[in-house]
Amino acid sequence: MFLVGPMGAGKTTLGRRLAALARMEFIDSDHEIERRTGVDIPFIFEKEGEAGFRRREHDVLAELAGRDGVVVATGGGAVLDPDTRERLHAAGHVIYLHATVDQQLRRTARSQHRPLLRSGDRRAILADLLEQRDPLYREVAHRVVHTDGRNTRALAQEIFRSLRQESSS
Repeated sequence: MFLVGPMGAGKTTLGRRLAALARMEFIDSDHEIERRTGVDIPFIFEKEGEAGFRRREHDVLAELAGRDGVVVATGGGAVLDPDTRERLHAAGHVIYLHATVDQQLRRTARSQHRPLLRSGDRRAILADLLEQRDPLYREVAHRVVHTDGRNTRALAQEIFRSLRQESSS
């Protein structure tokens, strides 16, 4: 299962809960990239630019798409690569966690770990990113879930029950 959506949508938090409910391994693709490289994502952006980071992200997600029994929280820009979109869609159930710009602002307000938000008007940046990426999230997703104002625990249980019902029918 793969979770896609903008930064601040709750992919990591919800992914951990879904993995626990499903008794599956949870992997955050950004954390996996950091683990493998030994440096944080802002450092990768600084040294290799966004293109370098996206290559690393593509490779990690290509590998994770070949695994069974995992819940993967992807980075917000993972859907930019057409090959990654195709691979994720074919490999497992993809859930787009939709969040409004207001919710993204609230959830990323204190974060210093997001290279794309380091300069400029955060609201404008998030709005532009959502406008560009929303069609791609929808293209890859098997399901869209709106997360604004939703309790993570209840939302995870709702998604888990729904997926169980689908798989038993």
